[in-house]
Amino acid sequence: MQGMDHYKTLGVPRQASTETIKAAYRKLARRYHPDVSKEPEAEARFKEITEAYEVLKNPQRRSAYDRLNSQRPDPQKPHEHRPASSHATNNAAGNSGFFKNFFDNLLTERRTGRVFGNAGSERQRRKTDTGHHTTVTISLEEAYKGTVRDITVPDSPQGSRRLRVRIPAGMQSGQQIRLTDRRQGDLYIRVFIAPHQLFRLEGRHVHMELPIAPWEAALGATVSVPTLEGQVELHIPAGSQSGRQLRLKDRGLKGDPGGDQYVLLQIVTPPADPPDMRQLYEKLRRRSQFNPRQAPGRRTGTSA
Repeated sequence: MQGMDHYKTLGVPRQASTETIKAAYRKLARRYHPDVSKEPEAEARFKEITEAYEVLKNPQRRSAYDRLNSQRPDPQKPHEHRPASSHATNNAAGNSGFFKNFFDNLLTERRTGRVFGNAGSERQRRKTDTGHHTTVTISLEEAYKGTVRDITVPDSPQGSRRLRVRIPAGMQSGQQIRLTDRRQGDLYIRVFIAPHQLFRLEGRHVHMELPIAPWEAALGATVSVPTLEGQVELHIPAGSQSGRQLRLKDRGLKGDPGGDQYVLLQIVTPPADPPDMRQLYEKLRRRSQFNPRQAPGRRTGTSA
């Protein structure tokens, strides 16, 4: 997607923090995801949003992108002249060619999808450019278990062919798979992971928020928690507070090392609308000396 301003795509300033960029991506991804969006050209918009996020969320890629962007002519300053050179002339050709091959320089050297930033030789870059490029979007569950996709690629000027491609478990959003074909040119498949309604992915770690009742937090409890492999039992220690984080080991994406699942506790207060509930609250208020504004600071921690 050449010439795309990634900051403008996500609607964030160039000084935006990583958290701001993540929040903007999640908001736009929910709006334009092809499986749920009714917006025109939602799929193309979703790919633009995801590509922008994959660059800006990574400090190294963002730094490289910003360095390229700093050489870009400022359209607000048409009177500004730069020293003539082949490099400057190429940059001045316009936005459509300025960021050409930016992602191609993030070459894939292994079929497992491991991406190396700016690590390829000129020969490798030429080989990448002559291959076929496509993208696929998979669910988080498919990223966890692995999946298979049927992909259509050009076969000749007159036709195309369908390939069945296995996407290995543990793929991270933005990584590529390379399929070698000496006759037709290599196929490069960039894999994106769709936003999930329940889980949030950071690297190989899976994060989620778990609502709990006040008595579960105060007295401790064992509750059922969803994971990418199904429901598991999680012990909530007595005296837990909102914001406490518990860890489910090896419940994230597979890899070397693999990821974990982190469960953030959020205490939810029942409404006092029914008369009997209001009476319980009134009784608790009379008998308890607890004052949250004088209580010790929130207790946080991570449990294995």
